[in-house]
Amino acid sequence: MSESLKDSAMRYHMEPTPGKLAIQPTKPLANKRDLSQAYSPGVAFACEAIVEDQTQAAAVTARGNLVGVVSNGTAVLGLGDIGPLASKPVMEGKAVLFKKFANIDVFDIEIQEKDVDKLVDIVCALEPTFGGINLEDIKAPECFMVEQKCRERMNIPVFHDDQHGTAIVAAAAVYNGLRVVGKNIADIKVVGSGAGAASIACLDLLVSMGLPRENITLVDRTGVIYKGRESGMNPWKEKYAQQTEARTLAEAMVDADLFMGLSGPGLLTQDMVKSMAKDPLILAMSNPTPEIMPEEALAVRPDAIVATGRSDYPNQVNNVLCFPFIFRGALDCGATTINEAMKQACVKAIADLACKEATDVVAQAYKGEAFRFGREYLIPKPFDSRLIEEVPVAVVKAAMESGVATRPIEDIEAYRKKLNGFINQSGLLMQPMIEKAKQSGQSKIVFSEGENEDVLMAMQAIVDEGVAKPILIGREKVMQETMHRLSLRYKLGTDVEVFDPAKDNADRYWQHYHAKVGRKGVSVATAKADMLHNASALAAVLVDMGEAHGMICGKVGRFDKHFRKLHQVLGSATPDTHMSSVCVLLLPSGPLFIADCFLTVDPSADDIVATTESSMAFVRQFGIQPKVALLSHSNFGTSGVPAASKMRLASEILRARHPEAEIDGEMHAFTAMNETLRNTIYQDANLTGQPNLLIMPNLDAANIALGLIRSLTDALLIGPFVHGLSKPAHIVIPSVSARGMFNMTAVTASEVINQQDDIANN
Repeated sequence: MSESLKDSAMRYHMEPTPGKLAIQPTKPLANKRDLSQAYSPGVAFACEAIVEDQTQAAAVTARGNLVGVVSNGTAVLGLGDIGPLASKPVMEGKAVLFKKFANIDVFDIEIQEKDVDKLVDIVCALEPTFGGINLEDIKAPECFMVEQKCRERMNIPVFHDDQHGTAIVAAAAVYNGLRVVGKNIADIKVVGSGAGAASIACLDLLVSMGLPRENITLVDRTGVIYKGRESGMNPWKEKYAQQTEARTLAEAMVDADLFMGLSGPGLLTQDMVKSMAKDPLILAMSNPTPEIMPEEALAVRPDAIVATGRSDYPNQVNNVLCFPFIFRGALDCGATTINEAMKQACVKAIADLACKEATDVVAQAYKGEAFRFGREYLIPKPFDSRLIEEVPVAVVKAAMESGVATRPIEDIEAYRKKLNGFINQSGLLMQPMIEKAKQSGQSKIVFSEGENEDVLMAMQAIVDEGVAKPILIGREKVMQETMHRLSLRYKLGTDVEVFDPAKDNADRYWQHYHAKVGRKGVSVATAKADMLHNASALAAVLVDMGEAHGMICGKVGRFDKHFRKLHQVLGSATPDTHMSSVCVLLLPSGPLFIADCFLTVDPSADDIVATTESSMAFVRQFGIQPKVALLSHSNFGTSGVPAASKMRLASEILRARHPEAEIDGEMHAFTAMNETLRNTIYQDANLTGQPNLLIMPNLDAANIALGLIRSLTDALLIGPFVHGLSKPAHIVIPSVSARGMFNMTAVTASEVINQQDDIANN
């Protein structure tokens, strides 16, 4: 390890706060009343509820979402027996992964105890605290005994990740590897190298999935485990002892279909690989150096499929694909254990996910890599956001079917949507728009940057969900090349229409354009050139002519230049319509709408009113009642300068026009977001709780606020959305992801439907 990496890692763990975890309250503690509910006397009611019904603990405490990561530090990563205190950074890291990938809270528990029975007693005594126990980095064979005894005594899931997490992900790789080569698990010959906890667990799981035990040869540091061997044996090894003449790994490897390595670096030689059966599967999972490097194995057996534990090679067997999500499902249904049925369901869910095309999240995290199910892509990547949806659902179903779920989930689809909201924060907010767009599915939306990678990736979700009929502007050959690299399934010309300006640009397009802009300094020659080279102008013409219903542009270029072309062609909805924009930020506390971040530099009071009204209507489209704060440097009349006065006047007008709505200002941002402070300043404020729509006094304030919130939080941006054009048209910012493009498409398609309904009703 380089000194620079060491220094960097130490700074990471030390600054700005030591460690990687903190505890945050989930309820307000701002006054005496809050304190009386959080603790005495209000807390007694929660205690009494649990006394009456112990299942209430999951409803009134954090227990239902709390896992204990427990270790005695006897087998920590590749460091060995370093003790419980030195293991704490690893356990904190495990806790972070639980939170990051599945929104599960964790207490890491490091225990100074090597005696199995005493350790078991300590762990079992923790049952009232946790909804589940993740055993971690306990050496074999003690880990087998600790887990077995804890499972027997405890009525919550107990899961030794080193064993079962590894086994599940490895089994998923084997499951898909056999799919690729067309072999049946019941017919393959398997050699396991290493007889520790992970290796035994891998073989146990494969046996439960149909691998005959007699087809397995297990090898440890002494050699082949055979019937009658006495040296270095234990009950867990004994069950894999075979009647065989083979005594070495080399002898065992002849005609093997699968090598399962969880042993040490360099133990598998090229000659051993040569001796394997046709299309061999090689899982060389020793870390950081595998039993054989992939390039060495492939050099002598090009037909091999190779997986390792390393992130710099294809097919990484990474436990993070499993443990957060199997616990997520187990906790949510109140499972009393994690049984074989749940493990097998987890295996198949992970394996099946790899057969689907990769999402934009995966593509962004692993730039430059193409993911298509096959020899080099057997299992998903850890940042595949669909893991949080697919795996817990499969686990919950298996738990319910096997009878270990104490809180069965009746509405699986609602549960699936809830899970999706953990990672894809826009999922629940956008659902009303998506559902509305899907009801029609016929809105023709044209995308000006049709060759862009994010746009092309978004098309897959748009086609799959049926939210719109896409039209892409660009060269079909370029699109096809990118689609092939990204393993996208939809068909150009069938699922998605292509408009190539060089081939499809008939005279009627430039003529229509020139009729719109000819008296604004645009010559015939320029009009023809714009229809050939300015995709945003062309897209706007297609919408204005009725050949498309809406449009999206902005992945390349400046917002103001795109808007100028759209406004020139499409014009305002009415002569007196005020143009504005609104953005949505998805925060842990919920969605926050901000206007106007992109269009009006210094709005008047009337402009502020118009912006607020259009933004309120937009918020309602999401099924949310707007709660509006008009922000200023002034706080309820503390300043009389024009910038504050216009916000105060706008607030008065809005409250008069919309007496039923929660609208107030002018006020400081901190006053707006803090109800307690707000009530001390002005008791009769027409606003309760936190606002969800912030109206800014000018473009600078809005854009700066948007940038600050995005940079200081993990908020997901949706938008910007332009209001006031005659037809649905939006301009994204260049950093928008494929997911963002999908969201914009759903909103645009919904607006098309709204506009069509308005025309039909009038």
